[in-house]
Amino acid sequence: MDKLIATSVFESLASGVRLDIFRLLVKSVPQGMVAGEIAMALGLPPTNLSFHLKALTHARLLSVEQEGRFQRYRADISMITALIG
Repeated sequence: MDKLIATSVFESLASGVRLDIFRLLVKSVPQGMVAGEIAMALGLPPTNLSFHLKALTHARLLSVEQEGRFQRYRADISMITALIG
């Protein structure tokens, strides 16, 4: 894995909130969760959650898929596997 990508991943997970989000989504593989479910599970306000989801998606730790008016987030297990490797 490219060092720049690995650094971005580690920086993204350095936030306790982002780490909690990622752990929650790893537990929900393969179905993932919509943003509202994540917010409810972690007790986060939607605007705060949106900021963290964007950062995790930018670091390629999460994938996002539009489902009607909702967005479903999934942990990218292949990214973590590549990081470990």
